[in-house]
Amino acid sequence: MWPKISQNYSPNFNVSKRPQKNIKFIIIHYTGMKNESLAINRLCNTKSKVSAHYFIKKNGSVLNLVPPLYEAWHAGESSWKGIKSLNRYSIGIEIQNSGHDNKYENFALNQIISIKKLLKYLIRKYRVNVNNILGHSDIAPDRKKDPGEKFPWKELSKYKLSKWHNLNEKKLKRKRLILLNFDEEVIFLKNLKKIGYSKILQKNYNKKKFFLIKAFQRRFRQGLINGTPDQECLIISKNLVKS
Repeated sequence: MWPKISQNYSPNFNVSKRPQKNIKFIIIHYTGMKNESLAINRLCNTKSKVSAHYFIKKNGSVLNLVPPLYEAWHAGESSWKGIKSLNRYSIGIEIQNSGHDNKYENFALNQIISIKKLLKYLIRKYRVNVNNILGHSDIAPDRKKDPGEKFPWKELSKYKLSKWHNLNEKKLKRKRLILLNFDEEVIFLKNLKKIGYSKILQKNYNKKKFFLIKAFQRRFRQGLINGTPDQECLIISKNLVKS
């Protein structure tokens, strides 16, 4: 069953239509705003210069803000698998959630039901590879935290709507906080690049590495977000590379 979608168009998009084949990614965001009225107003305000293709309300209602064949302004400076400026190649979905700078609540059940339906619809219509269903923090780890560690990536993976590892999590957790040696950390960082994360540039290297690791943890090791790679993170990264 496809989601019911209402129109609430935003003026914030590039007026040149793009070919459907250019749509390769779906990027999931949270709004980071205290209520959905403020969020919708911002996404539809010409002064804000931000938008997304879809918006999911707290009650699960789905709004179409920008037609998918037009480039919305949701990803900003971004990179995945060496591709930069992902606005050009992606569909952006904003989900109402107050975010880390406010109280960062759990996503509502109705929102999760709607995101499943919307992803199924978009994946089929635009033939998007499940490996290209990403969070904003995946493509901009030094700038963004959304949709964050409360977003149900593992649950979505059960329906082939996101990438996840296939490891025994009870056994895996025993490896948590066992730190990596230098060679293991090198392998871990190489694995992140193979998965799709951007290469760490030398300028502000340690700071950017910290944010990159936290982005990985928010996505694939949601029980502990500390920016420190350990054996649990390494094992997960190896599994994801193999799959």
